[in-house]
This record gives sequence, structure tokens and C-alpha cells, in this order.
Amino acid sequence: MTETFDPNEAPAATPHPETATVTLADVRHVAALANLQLTAEEEPRMQRDLNAILGHVAELQKLNTDGVEPMAQVGQLLQKAPALGGSSLRPDAVKPSLDRTAVMEEAPDTDGRFFKVPKVIER
Repeated sequence: MTETFDPNEAPAATPHPETATVTLADVRHVAALANLQLTAEEEPRMQRDLNAILGHVAELQKLNTDGVEPMAQVGQLLQKAPALGGSSLRPDAVKPSLDRTAVMEEAPDTDGRFFKVPKVIER
């Protein structure tokens, strides 16, 4: 039997006593900061989603990571694992950049140093 995924159905949040829970007030505050307009139906779904994410993070925090080196990217693991193909990243190399004057001459609107773009967010 295969399970179907419904993107409109929010996952149930698993309560974790050590995890802070997101309230509807938190959801509304973050939505306002992000300039999102959530509907009354979306707010509780967002609350459940965020609490579920925090629950998953709480589960990950229980893992024993003794002896595991910190890393910024998983690409660092690939470099240490020839069986996985070695490094799949190109080597870092300094390359010349585009000439600023030439780029600014092609731009529709500049102040000579930066591009000017229309305002897209209004508050």
C-alpha cells in the first residue's frame, strides 16, 4: 500500500517538552515581519507545520554527535569519501570580474556605482 501526499494537509505536530511551541500570535507576528498575508485557515496550518519542524529538530538534537566534525556544507564529506566520487566541486580559483563601468553603461538605471531598481515592497 502506498501513502499519498496531500500538500494541503498539515502534519500533526509532535509535542516535545524540551521544545518551545509556536503560538498563533507567533505565527501572526512572523507573518507580519515577512510581509505575508495568511488567511484564517492558513494560520493554524502554519502553526502546526512550524511546531512539527521544531519537533523534528528536537529529535535531531537527541543524536549523539560525539566525534563528528562540524561542517558548513555536506560537500566537505564528499571530499573525504573517494568511494562517493571524491570532490564534485570545482576548485576555487580567482577569475577576473566584469568591468564595473561597462556593466553600468548597459544597465537601464544606475547612480554610477549601483543599479537602481523600482521599489517592490510597500508598507
